[in-house]
Amino acid sequence: MTPSAAIDIHQHLCPAELLEALHARQTPPRMVGWTLLLDGEPPYQVDPGDHDPAARRALDNGRIVLGMSSPLGIEDLPPDEGASLLTAWHNGAAALRPAFHAWASVSRQDPDLVELKRRLTNGFAGLQIPATWLSTPAALERIARLLEVTAAADRPVFVHPGPVAPRMAETERLPAWWAAVVDYPSQLQAAWWSWQAVGRQLLPDLRICFAAGAGLGPVHHERFLARGGRPLVTDPGVFVDTSSYSRQALDSLVRVLGIDPIVIGSDRPYGTPAEPDLGDAAYHALRHTNPLRLLEGTRS
Repeated sequence: MTPSAAIDIHQHLCPAELLEALHARQTPPRMVGWTLLLDGEPPYQVDPGDHDPAARRALDNGRIVLGMSSPLGIEDLPPDEGASLLTAWHNGAAALRPAFHAWASVSRQDPDLVELKRRLTNGFAGLQIPATWLSTPAALERIARLLEVTAAADRPVFVHPGPVAPRMAETERLPAWWAAVVDYPSQLQAAWWSWQAVGRQLLPDLRICFAAGAGLGPVHHERFLARGGRPLVTDPGVFVDTSSYSRQALDSLVRVLGIDPIVIGSDRPYGTPAEPDLGDAAYHALRHTNPLRLLEGTRS
């Protein structure tokens, strides 16, 4: 496999347009200098080099799909407040073509489905949504119409960790890694099981991918069976990415799902591509064949 054939479906790079919009804000999500301020998480010191397109391109020669970081909470802002940030993301991401591809995003409240359809037919890889939007089967049902637009455009949905609820007491000061290790996987597990409960019945044609191995939700299938659940049925339209995980987690996911639903998503600059040491055929599947089926619905 040539380097150009490799595909990474999950990276983050903040375009200059979005950085400018975040600096203009007076309330979270906002940037003060290079410090990112969010509700629910400690201040995060951003490395400017992590958001330099040329520097990022030097790390990867293949196809890179960027996503707006859903923990920012932009998609959950009131539409009149979040619209300028969403516009900045889409304009900035589009300006980075052809070096980078990108996921589209929408407002949770009253999403503009016409504009989403336009973006999905004009260069955006698919739709990214926060895992918090799929927190229960009923929550998934409430956004089914949004996901139907994506399926109708023959584009996939990427489920990414969402914002963390603000801590309610000063005594709940937690380690800086807490959200990434506890909150994000919990959100993704809930999203995975919501999809398992009602997703395919509601959206028979949708391709969907869950970040970070769906919080390792598939590995809990034994527990699901022990509580009266049904055997896991392989679904060619459901994928998980590898972000933040490597050999141990990948071994567990492969044992449950097989290798076909697993795609490389590095989560750069917060992670690096997994190196599972499963052989050349597995590497080609993880870095090319599987992500191509996710993005384009093809086995080429």
